Amino acid sequence: MAKWQLTTLNISDICLDEENPRIMQILENYVEVNSAIIANALSDDSDNSSHTSYHSLLDSIKTSGCIINPIHVNHDEQGRYVVIEGNTRVQIYKEFLAKNVPGNWEQIPALVYEQLDELQKHEIRLQSHLVGPRDWNPYSKAKYLHKLSHSGLPMNQIISMCGGRASEINKYIQAYEYMEDYYRTYINSIPNMEFDPQEFSKFLEYQNSRIQGAIRRKGYEDNQFAKWVADGNVDKAMAVRRIPDVLKNEEAHKVFVKQNLTEAEKVLHAAELMTTDLSEYPYEKLAQELRIKLDNLAATEIKLLATKESHIEKREILELLKSKLDFIIETMMEMED
Repeated sequence: MAKWQLTTLNISDICLDEENPRIMQILENYVEVNSAIIANALSDDSDNSSHTSYHSLLDSIKTSGCIINPIHVNHDEQGRYVVIEGNTRVQIYKEFLAKNVPGNWEQIPALVYEQLDELQKHEIRLQSHLVGPRDWNPYSKAKYLHKLSHSGLPMNQIISMCGGRASEINKYIQAYEYMEDYYRTYINSIPNMEFDPQEFSKFLEYQNSRIQGAIRRKGYEDNQFAKWVADGNVDKAMAVRRIPDVLKNEEAHKVFVKQNLTEAEKVLHAAELMTTDLSEYPYEKLAQELRIKLDNLAATEIKLLATKESHIEKREILELLKSKLDFIIETMMEMED
């Protein structure tokens, strides 16, 4: 790793980084990028998957009166101090300064590197956000990994810097490419539809040969999964792995195409229960089916359970089940301790 010097820098001397992977997809919408556009992109709170939102971090810094971890800055050949890691914190300081928020916001702690090359900057970003405590969202990770893979950097070097597995990194890159090639293209062809980076987790699950093969065997084109995501048929990432089973069941398949995976799963569960001796059925499958049914239990049925003698037996069964589940869970927790 390159050498650095711990110091404090004047906020007015620091340039925000246009290459920040978390905001690159926003900046790509502009022909010319200036500091105001970067600031707006950094404060965009539409991505709820981030570990710490812009506004919660802002409140934390205001309360503390400072930052805990220094930012990382490159002192480049032009004499500029360009942020490598810490753009959001710098922007918050700039905002506090502009709004005259009480506190010392003119200077910020920084680790300053001298004239880093591209590889050294990549190493710092990767250590800070792919294996460090301040993760980028999955789409931003994939976008950056894709950029690195097409920058001439050998894959083994990317793997070394990330500390991950080749299969995992390739999966991120492939999911990003598929999302850009098919999902973005389809979204752009539909009026009033917007590209949603938070859908990335579904495309990550899709990078499975079993899922892709099942879709192709049904006669669908390669872009079909992207259309299902955009149209709301794939309504949750955790169910993507069930698509092969859904496609094998004609009724579940029809429900999936007309509605979504959640509804198709209900059909699939019901079909599985009807063809199996319940006494031999795995308890986790029975529990899953019961959870789905209870999720859809109407308020009128709950009222009947609470007030009517005709439902006493059902109520007693539920109470016995709760007692047994409480015992199992408490025993598990004791064993964990």
